[in-house]
Amino acid sequence: MRAIWNDTVLAESNDTVVVEGNHYFPAEALVREHFRDSDRHTSCPWKGTASYYDVVVGEAVNAGAAWYYPAPKEAAKEIAGRVAFWKGVQVIN
Repeated sequence: MRAIWNDTVLAESNDTVVVEGNHYFPAEALVREHFRDSDRHTSCPWKGTASYYDVVVGEAVNAGAAWYYPAPKEAAKEIAGRVAFWKGVQVIN
């Protein structure tokens, strides 16, 4: 699977975990130069508190387009150390 935004590969892996229709990529699959920490956080009753990354390609910024659970709840332990995408990031095979 590949995560792509603005014609740029953000992550690539054959080892994704699908939860609620989202592919969670291993953190080591990310092309780190395209990610910066965000102050955004949200909460899910069964997964826990999500943290976000802004996706950066050249001068373009897609704020909060990637998220992860630094300490997922037990029910979501399979997504520990993984990152998912939204906001126009395409995930293709």
